[in-house]
Amino acid sequence: MGVKFTGRDIIEMGLQIEKNGKAYYEEVLKCAKSQKAKDIFRHLGDEENGHIHFFQKLLGKAEQEEIAESYPGEYHDYMEQLSALHVFTKEGKGKEVACKIKTEQEALQTAVLFEKDSILFYYEMKNFSGEKDKKLIDEIIKEEQSHLTKLTVLAKTLEK
Repeated sequence: MGVKFTGRDIIEMGLQIEKNGKAYYEEVLKCAKSQKAKDIFRHLGDEENGHIHFFQKLLGKAEQEEIAESYPGEYHDYMEQLSALHVFTKEGKGKEVACKIKTEQEALQTAVLFEKDSILFYYEMKNFSGEKDKKLIDEIIKEEQSHLTKLTVLAKTLEK
C-alpha cells in the first residue's frame, strides 16, 4: 500500500485534536487563580468550539474514499500509529495533560507548543495525502496558524 490519508481522515484527526484542546482549556480554567487567566482560558475554550465547528463543516465537504490495502485493516493500523505520535489525537489527552500543569504561564506555554505540534502534524499529513486533499489541509494549517498567533499574544498578556 502506498500509504495515503484522505482529507476526511485528517479532518477527523483534527476534530479530535480540537476536542482535546477544548477539554484542556476547560481543565486549566478550573485551576486558574487570576481573573485575567480565567478570562484567557475561557476565551481559548470558546476558540476551540469555533475550531470544532470549522472542522465539522470541513468534514461535511470531504469525500469518502476507499484505500487499497494489502491486508484488511492495514490502513487503519497505519493511521493509528501515525496519529499516536501527536499527543492530542487521543481522546482524553487534553484533560490528562492539563492535570499536570502547575502554573497559568505553563498552561499557555503548553498550549503554544501544542499548536506548533498541530501545525507540524498537518504539514506532515500533506505528505501522506492526495493532491486534491492538499488544499483542504492548507485551509486547516491556515486556521491553526491564526490560532497560534492569538495564543502567543495572549501568553504575553498573562506575563504582564
